Amino acid sequence: MHGYDIIKRLAYIISKKYKRIKATAIYGKSPFYDQEKELKQKTHIVVGIPGRIIDHIEKGKFDLSKIKYLIIDEADEMLNMGFVEQIETIIKSLSKERVTMLLSVTMPKDIETLCNKYMKDPIHIEIEEQNKAVDNICKERYDVNELDKIELLRDITILENPDSCIIFCNTKQKVDEVYNKLSKLQYTCRKIHGGMEQSDRLRVMNNFKLGYFRYLIATDVAARGIDIDNITHVINYDIPEDKESYVHRIGRTGRAGKMGRAITFVTKNESKFLNDIHEYIGKEILLKERPSLETVNNLKEEFALKMNIRPEIEETKGAKLSEEIMKLHINAGKKTKMRAVDIVGTFCNIEGMTKDDIGIINIVDISTFVEILNNKGEWVFQQLQKTPIKGRLRTVSKVDI
Repeated sequence: MHGYDIIKRLAYIISKKYKRIKATAIYGKSPFYDQEKELKQKTHIVVGIPGRIIDHIEKGKFDLSKIKYLIIDEADEMLNMGFVEQIETIIKSLSKERVTMLLSVTMPKDIETLCNKYMKDPIHIEIEEQNKAVDNICKERYDVNELDKIELLRDITILENPDSCIIFCNTKQKVDEVYNKLSKLQYTCRKIHGGMEQSDRLRVMNNFKLGYFRYLIATDVAARGIDIDNITHVINYDIPEDKESYVHRIGRTGRAGKMGRAITFVTKNESKFLNDIHEYIGKEILLKERPSLETVNNLKEEFALKMNIRPEIEETKGAKLSEEIMKLHINAGKKTKMRAVDIVGTFCNIEGMTKDDIGIINIVDISTFVEILNNKGEWVFQQLQKTPIKGRLRTVSKVDI
């Protein structure tokens, strides 16, 4: 897995979707001590970045003896980012009695080599044909000079008038440049790239999912692991320099059975990248003529009208599930000898509660966190204001999740 944002989000999704599964996120920009405490608790799944996982292993803070499954997600990207040696270090620390899975959109030779080295009689499973998802996408390209790109981008967005669009650039500097120019043109847009703080990237991506703005200008940090079904257009402002990235980028549209549109700008010195993509996807991207000035002018009014209408807000996946869960904080923990059995016993004595209504219990030094399921959180919260836990009334408060 790669990217602090994706690690944190994946652990969160697992915990919310599978209510009794505790997933711990292990990554660099998070306090080591907090992660160490979580690993000491009962944890079912650890989602992490190789380097930080190795740190915990070398310091003896991560017990690998009971690991039964190793899943390497985005395996092709792992190779590109130089994580192979770290992955091999982790593999050598694990028991040989395990199941190993590598997940990858593309399957370069290096991944096959890794499979054959660390997997016994590996089985290759294709969920769907490699380019099947791409068949739901209308792919077009425009030849353009570098200096004319922003003008072409404006013409194409007026012509296409997308509901939701990602504009991909190859560098964060180009993202900043395009974002600044579109902002001056009054586009409802935001930007995302690796030079931004994690919290800012998460906020921008969540707002894009919710439909607060129509245009997201991004580097490839947004091309992988982002699950948004309603993106109507992808525009490659810069053609990607490797063929796999093209497939990952345009795969952000044409999802959930919908048709999508992918448009790529190509300068005259980028024919090598274009030819590689053509060979990889097995067909040529259709070359289009730049729309005439008359066509663009005739569509400007319709474009401006949509730009001034706030996009319909999309309900986030899992929103209804989150409404069913309330997380409570109790001001007692390990130092006051609080145990999970104390929590379960108290809660199950509340009228209408059973063990099936109790989710993850996380007991730390001076606090305990408990998830109440099935829309019973408010009732339990009210009852705990007058119900002792382990012989004493405790301060119980609600926690945002």
